[in-house]
Amino acid sequence: MIPRYTRPEMGRIWTDENRFAKWLEVEIQACEAMAEEGLIPKEAARVIREKAGFSVERILEIEEKTKHDVIAFLENVAEYVGPESRFIHMGLTSSDILDTSFALLLQEAMVLIIEDVTALMDVLRERAHEHKHTVMIGRSHGIHAEPITFGLKLALWHAEMRRNRERLEAALKDISVGKLSGAVGTFANVSPKIEARVCERLGLRPAEISTQVVQRDRHAAYFSALAVLGGTLEKIAVEIRHLQRTEVLEAQEPFAKGQKGSSAMPHKKNPIGCENISGLARLLRTNALAAMENIALWHERDISHSSVERVIGPDSTILADFMLHRITGILRGLVVYPENMKRNLDKLQGLIFSQQVLVRLSERGMKRKDAYELVQRNAMKVWDTGRDFKTLLLEDEKLLEHLKREDIEEVFDVDYHLKHVDELFERVFGN
Repeated sequence: MIPRYTRPEMGRIWTDENRFAKWLEVEIQACEAMAEEGLIPKEAARVIREKAGFSVERILEIEEKTKHDVIAFLENVAEYVGPESRFIHMGLTSSDILDTSFALLLQEAMVLIIEDVTALMDVLRERAHEHKHTVMIGRSHGIHAEPITFGLKLALWHAEMRRNRERLEAALKDISVGKLSGAVGTFANVSPKIEARVCERLGLRPAEISTQVVQRDRHAAYFSALAVLGGTLEKIAVEIRHLQRTEVLEAQEPFAKGQKGSSAMPHKKNPIGCENISGLARLLRTNALAAMENIALWHERDISHSSVERVIGPDSTILADFMLHRITGILRGLVVYPENMKRNLDKLQGLIFSQQVLVRLSERGMKRKDAYELVQRNAMKVWDTGRDFKTLLLEDEKLLEHLKREDIEEVFDVDYHLKHVDELFERVFGN
């Protein structure tokens, strides 16, 4: 069953109708290639192309008896084609059809996901430039560190999404292979020439060498790329969740008119979209592990990978598609509170400039160890008393032996930290 939140394009890929259509196209292409090589009558290939069809309901009905989906499919196709159906699947094994068609399905899905990533990058670019100079506090270990801009945070996500897109494109190339090499990959009954011709017409490359199956390292790379993508989406979601906390409230998920946050507390605005993404990212990682487990099969093939892929193929691609659409909508409508960012920036009474005091003392010839202890002593007073850091520095006679009052005043300048913002944006987005 396709989840109700799936957009039609992605949901259609994993329907039985589309899956069997791919099987049929592989079978027809194989017949046509064999006819061109003189292995079957050209007239038979023409009839197969014209008459071949299937009924999902009939296939499932036959499978109840055969307990084999490909055989059920072939029997149903034969009902449409007639006597010429004897040439369909000639010399092939089930995995020739299953693996080649699975590549086509994964191709279709990845093309949509890459489009989703590009759309998300467009939103990140737009919002990054919107908040290029929106100053906020940078945090390390969850504690105030030094000033950044919200635009830099968005630019960082954009750069990471570009790397994700490159990984997804590599995975798309890696998965785009087919095979018609027979029961153990030796081409005993169908020549490599047939395989090459069919793969070319399907937009695939022939696997350099295979067993009964295309090797599952390719699939593991595909699902791993989706899992890494999910990790980035979760990273963005977790950051928004933190920024939406009541005590911070620097950014907030869009909250629609009529939306309810809690069945018990009418005041609530919860980051449910981002929490949803955090949860779904766990499934992508789990499915990637399952794909890795599929690499080691017995000898030239066992069937342990098949059941896994029937789940993770649609699940991971549908989830990735959904997550990308959800985070794109959240970021497009994200409510940003620059005034709260400014208030939080000042929350530590100037402590965020402590490194500049340390640097200035070192420049004036003070040993770094001594300078650190001098700055830290005053910083701890701010933590303990809530007094203003600059005021404490101006009262410290020891410190004033090394710095003039105007030196101290100059240190407390936010712009000092943001002088390379334009350069960073150029590195991420170009001119």
